[in-house]
Amino acid sequence: MGTAAHRRVVGEDFLRRLAAVADVEPGLLEEFESPSARQVLASTDVLVTGWGCPPLTAQVVAAAPRLRAVVHTAGSVRHHVTPAVWARGIAVSSAAAANAVPVAEFTLAVVLLAGKGVLASAAAYRHARGLTATTVIDAGGNFGSTVGILSASLVGRRVVELLQPHDVQVLLHDPYVTDAAVRAMGAEPVGLPELFERSDVLSVHTPLLPETRGLVDAGLLARLHDGATLVNTARGAVVDAEALTAELLSGRLHAVLDVTDPEPLPAEHPLWECGNVLLTPHVAGSAGNELDRLTACAAEEVERFLTGRPFAHPVSLAALEHCA
Repeated sequence: MGTAAHRRVVGEDFLRRLAAVADVEPGLLEEFESPSARQVLASTDVLVTGWGCPPLTAQVVAAAPRLRAVVHTAGSVRHHVTPAVWARGIAVSSAAAANAVPVAEFTLAVVLLAGKGVLASAAAYRHARGLTATTVIDAGGNFGSTVGILSASLVGRRVVELLQPHDVQVLLHDPYVTDAAVRAMGAEPVGLPELFERSDVLSVHTPLLPETRGLVDAGLLARLHDGATLVNTARGAVVDAEALTAELLSGRLHAVLDVTDPEPLPAEHPLWECGNVLLTPHVAGSAGNELDRLTACAAEEVERFLTGRPFAHPVSLAALEHCA
């Protein structure tokens, strides 16, 4: 992994858990090409990776004849695990499920704030300072409101679960999940156009794949009713940035955007000054003490693997077709 990731993620507790089940190579691998790195690879059975890990190419895999597992301390493995890893039969695990927890919690918080009309009323209250709250607040409320979830990703599923205690109707669209499975989650399965037409708050949880780039286009955004809120904690490029900007500048929609396209937005971008938009700097994912959840997940996976048990969070090559 990269130096910054190592400094943020690898702590004494994590190393202690690893040392309880394996010999831990001291130090950090930031590259796989130097003679010293190749020497480490030659004797490695399990490789623990993180943000900034270089690609595990066929040449790298060949230099690690003993390698049996790759355990990732972050979410997506797309950037470093190549088909050569699976071709060798090397097991792969990811802490994506652990990273999904804070993203879902963040999403729940902003969905409920949006449904309550907090973003709009706070802006109005600030603008009309000196007036009483009831003078400027015309909030909607969450009782009986409809929340749409776009994609049953790890985060999307967790958001559906977290919404269950609240008095809201949850809709879900995911072409890869059966209607029965959606209902079992506690949501109503709907088509993509209907999801946008019925949602008071629409939360995007679609992974960025070639076929999902720009998925939320001008046509779908136009189906959201006036005053609806779009929440995006997935990837900015899943939404047509130009079409979304036009809708938001018109004042017709509201948005909470933890991700944008590009990210960050240019300093002169009009959304910085748009009162009906909350922009946050990609903070929904794991940060601070939440990083300990990632390493706890990774440590448990190493423990499971080295004691002959299957991974709790395996990643397969086939699964990458539909996940981040």
